[in-house]
Amino acid sequence: MARRDDPTPSNDEHATGPTPPPEPQPPEHDRVPAAPPREDHREHPHEDTPTAPAKRGAEDPRDDAPATTAEREAEGSQDGTHAAARERGTEDPHGNTVTAPTSLDGRGGGKGRRRRWGPMAGMVVLLAVVMTGSALAVGAARDGRGAAGHAAGAPEPLVGGSRGADVASLQAHLRAQPKDHGGWAALGLAYVEEARTKGDPARYPQAEKALARSLELAPGNEQALAGRAALAAARHDFAGALAHADRALKQNPYSERALCSRIDALVELGRYDEASEAADTADARRPGVPVFTRYAYVRELRGDVTAARRVLEQALASATARGDIAYVATQLGQLAWNQGEYKEALGHYARALAADDGYLPALEGRARARAASGDRADAVRDLEDVVSRYPLPGPLVELGELYEARAATGDRAKAENQYALVDAWIALARAGGVNADLDTALAAADHGDTGAALRAARAEWARRHTVHTADALAWALYRNGRAQEALPHARQATATGYRNAAFLYHRGMIERATGHDDDARAHLTAALRLNPGFSPLGARAARTALKSLEAAR
Repeated sequence: MARRDDPTPSNDEHATGPTPPPEPQPPEHDRVPAAPPREDHREHPHEDTPTAPAKRGAEDPRDDAPATTAEREAEGSQDGTHAAARERGTEDPHGNTVTAPTSLDGRGGGKGRRRRWGPMAGMVVLLAVVMTGSALAVGAARDGRGAAGHAAGAPEPLVGGSRGADVASLQAHLRAQPKDHGGWAALGLAYVEEARTKGDPARYPQAEKALARSLELAPGNEQALAGRAALAAARHDFAGALAHADRALKQNPYSERALCSRIDALVELGRYDEASEAADTADARRPGVPVFTRYAYVRELRGDVTAARRVLEQALASATARGDIAYVATQLGQLAWNQGEYKEALGHYARALAADDGYLPALEGRARARAASGDRADAVRDLEDVVSRYPLPGPLVELGELYEARAATGDRAKAENQYALVDAWIALARAGGVNADLDTALAAADHGDTGAALRAARAEWARRHTVHTADALAWALYRNGRAQEALPHARQATATGYRNAAFLYHRGMIERATGHDDDARAHLTAALRLNPGFSPLGARAARTALKSLEAAR
């Protein structure tokens, strides 16, 4: 295999599995965490290496008292962040939100829901506080455990520290060394990480400025180019992510961050054959946990669950950092849950939480597995814990559906509140430069304005053709009464062999609406056989539709 310090690439770049990671550790600015920016986001913790404070200089990047132009570029002042939001119409002048290591191959809802903004105003303001608070109080306390969201090119995976402290240590370093282009690139990546893990889109403009500063100091440096790839991916600009990753790899073909960002971009553009080749290349050049997890996801998308599980188990066996253990164990839990293996999923989530008892993706996954196993009360408590800290669209919708399924007094209003918070998150995400069309399409099709869902799904489909965007477009068309137009997209969503019960459910419902009763029966049955608890409301609707189909025979 080719190592980072070996100028000769491996001749076997299309192997059947990842190769053993090299013994030497890469430079700190060139290490990448495990998690790719999948459609459902993930998170990876870090640890900082503090640098002694220095005198405030011309480029002092502290959070507490920004004083210079360079400093404001590095972190974005509170006033600047709120001003940008006001400019986009998301905040009033007071800052209140007012709108919505051995290789695998052996080598070493209802239409047009009207929002009830009166009772929701306080909750939306709270959402804004949660989303921007991390930008205003970095390093104040260790939560450091974000909800599902992770930058492909985030700063190095370390053990036991907080992202806030990581940002703070980089700012301290840049006070002492303001011309360090690598430090500015790392700071930009740290902001991307905070934005992804804490649901704080206000960090993205700050990341962009820090990376631009790095490129001003050292034009074309691969650390900043790889950082821009990670930033573009985090904003769902996957074509831009691919372009930046390719530029970085021209500078350094062994950049782990750029290799991983390239896989991520190709996956999210729906270019799965190229993504598979990119995963083989990354494995040949920089094997390790970050590559292994991406390799597994590429295999999962092709329906090869056995290979995906094997790769993840190998990644877990080679993981030593608590953050890597928590992340990979959570991925194994998600893979098991997708197959309806709830007991196995709960075991993996328990291991993840043993490594980090506040790891929110594991708490979210455990809630799904508990709900599917019939333990709805604990599932609700888990999700309430998750959304109270980081109210992101996925867990908000999941919690809302659990409330609807429980149907206790007041649960319908509670569910509506969760869905309204999704709208608020999307508005703030867009204000931070994030393309939120897929989030809009997925949430609004069942729990909001179906017309808005269709517009968003069409916009996303115009940008990229993936199994996820095909499914989102198919379901949005169906929810707008256009089942015949939806059917080809539903078929495309299931064409790669990806085993996803929600996709099968959507296809079955669309086939039923278009008169393909036998196909509908087959796919609805397959969805419930694969993962009978895939959605509190969707599984119930699938069973009802099947009963109707059987009665009509």
